[in-house]
Amino acid sequence: MQSFDCRNIVFVYMPTTSSNTSPVITALSYTISRVFLINLMITVFVLVIVMVIVAPQAEAARAFFVFGDSLVDSGNNNYLATTARADYPPYGIDFPTHTPTGRFSNGLNLPDVISESIGIAAPLPYLSPELTGQKLLTGANFASAGVGILNDTGLQFLNILRIHRQLELFGEYQERLSGIIGQGPAQELVSEALVLMTLGGNDFVNNYFLTPFAPRRRQYTLPQYCSYLIYEYRKFLLRLYGLGARRVIVTGIGQLGCVPAELALAGSVKGECAGEPQQAKAIYNPLLVQMLQELNTNVLGSNIFIASNAFDMNMDIINDPKRFGFKTSKVACCGQGPYNGLGTCNSFSFLCANRNTHVFWDAFHPSERAVRLIVKQMMTGSTKYMIPMNLSTIMALDST
Repeated sequence: MQSFDCRNIVFVYMPTTSSNTSPVITALSYTISRVFLINLMITVFVLVIVMVIVAPQAEAARAFFVFGDSLVDSGNNNYLATTARADYPPYGIDFPTHTPTGRFSNGLNLPDVISESIGIAAPLPYLSPELTGQKLLTGANFASAGVGILNDTGLQFLNILRIHRQLELFGEYQERLSGIIGQGPAQELVSEALVLMTLGGNDFVNNYFLTPFAPRRRQYTLPQYCSYLIYEYRKFLLRLYGLGARRVIVTGIGQLGCVPAELALAGSVKGECAGEPQQAKAIYNPLLVQMLQELNTNVLGSNIFIASNAFDMNMDIINDPKRFGFKTSKVACCGQGPYNGLGTCNSFSFLCANRNTHVFWDAFHPSERAVRLIVKQMMTGSTKYMIPMNLSTIMALDST
């Protein structure tokens, strides 16, 4: 921000000394000059104050775009004919409005807490009728519960925004934005934005592991399937880059075998995690990191993509929940059956009294408090969780 040094302003008052000048005129001239100088000084003072106040706000503005599945969906599925939805109680019980919003959480979800942590507005769902005009400048959330990397993932959920459609809508968004602020400023806003991409979990739990005879399971061994997912994911990430994204956080998958749904389906006796889904995570996440590093190094020549293994922290919490202030990491707060892991969370489900004591809100999704611990690792964690840098470092670098 440029500074304005008032010391560089020199006020000169030169009263007339002519003997022919009337004393009345002299006094009037003096009064007018004095009023002029006072008004000028007030104007300068106001300009300085405006420059000090407005400039930092302009510098702090940054758009945020979100793509992915139910872990980051903030309500797009509310506007779709799908069974993958969370727009009914008790979802949203701890949201600021205490009402369901379409987030698969008791309160805030991952994009909300990230936005809160870096001091920007949480993006609205792209399908929301509220996302118009100047609100487009804060970004948009394109995520849709049930989607995966593959088109055949989540077929049982009917009408959802598959990832190729989310990217199409991102292009549509940019056209709308250009109509408001112009093409050049719109491209600049997108290139300077933060982008979050969370995909992959559904390709296992709602595809490969959905049934013992799932088509993909018959087609591929687990290592082959993981490699195939990475191959397809790479295409979407390059397309995202082609649409202008230049700072993208890509999350790995979480502890698939330890979620209450898998514990219930596997018939876990003492809460031990299901072996095969955990094996999938152990194969997939390193392949994802390797692919992102290859893109950055050999294709793009810059740290465009940031690999986030922050969901790995859930394993620390799952193994020792009391250390983090939780009562249980096995039983979902909302649900029914063993570990509250069967079916969906709804108004007829068992609901725990204190959501802060549960790592999992429902059969698949973490509670808001668990999400806050995950975001903390994204913000300040080591390269064990964020590769090659954490979000605090990203924000510091991008602000220079």
